[in-house]
Amino acid sequence: MSLWISDPDTLIRRLDTRPARIGLDTEFIRERTYWPQLALVQIAIEDDVLLVDPLVPGMPQALAPLLDDPAVLKIMHSASEDLVAFQRACGTVPRPLFDTQIAAALSGIAAGMGYQRLVQELLGVTLDKGETRSDWLRRPLSAAQLEYAADDVRHLFALHDRLDTRLRELDRHDWLAEDAARLASGSAADAGERWPHLGMRTAQFLDADAQRHLLRLLRWRERQARDSDRPRSWILDNDLAVALARTPPADAPALQAQLDAHPKAPRKLGAAIWQALATPLPDEPTMPLASAGDRDKHRLKRMQDAVSARSAELGLPDGVLASRRYLEVLLESGVWPDMLSGWRKRQLEPVLSALLASPGEPASEGK
Repeated sequence: MSLWISDPDTLIRRLDTRPARIGLDTEFIRERTYWPQLALVQIAIEDDVLLVDPLVPGMPQALAPLLDDPAVLKIMHSASEDLVAFQRACGTVPRPLFDTQIAAALSGIAAGMGYQRLVQELLGVTLDKGETRSDWLRRPLSAAQLEYAADDVRHLFALHDRLDTRLRELDRHDWLAEDAARLASGSAADAGERWPHLGMRTAQFLDADAQRHLLRLLRWRERQARDSDRPRSWILDNDLAVALARTPPADAPALQAQLDAHPKAPRKLGAAIWQALATPLPDEPTMPLASAGDRDKHRLKRMQDAVSARSAELGLPDGVLASRRYLEVLLESGVWPDMLSGWRKRQLEPVLSALLASPGEPASEGK
């Protein structure tokens, strides 16, 4: 049964006796803001689904104790953006967490599988996708929206049971716990990406100086987007950031002239952009490059091959054990990034240690 909850006291009374586990999901809007705007919270408790209106004053505060309760397992699917929405609205994130998308990847089913497809794959149930692009901030919500939202948590217990059993059979339950805890802690800390230039494909075509300039601009853009609650691209789009990094203007007036000539440029932010572009960052000397020399490219390829072979042995989908991005950080800095710590490092260190210790030789062509 689905229950609409629009009064904080009603929610508090309903949660007076805490269950051992809940299914949890959100609907949010993030089209014109940096932060996701929490618009609906769905909570599965035994056979009921609570559809909680977080726009009601006091409701986020009523939700927070449940999210914080360490005795209640929170089962979610692809929870990363939901966690950001909870942190922003409620000041906390759900923990402990069981993410069924992560669990599906670690159990060898597929990486990044969507909720509808996973429900179909494991449970044989076909779900309606009709309200995917709804306006969840409007009130009242339609019957179709409410049914769609309820379906998003209605099958989480069954998914959890299947995936939890599979992970325990593979002795990977601790892997899931590590990944879920890292995800929740990262959302709670809200630190942002340290090396955002590594996520831009065009960065690999820039020299080291240009990449340093790009890093300065992207870090500034992140702060500006957060403070103003506007999408990053509204602050400074990627193409303009790369252009400014590749050929930095000689002075502030030259920068302003370049901004004035660009149709999407934030002209009013010229002084702040110049300050960011011209100010070195304290950790620039340790910045990993988005591209490496020819010799390191060969080392990276050998590392990728070793990771691929180990993934095949473990029955893991490509990219789950280690992505190219984090291998580049490891190769460039020699320091294991947080995303490759824990169980991943235990699996990877034996196969990568020799490649990290010695530069090696470029692979022969044609072999």
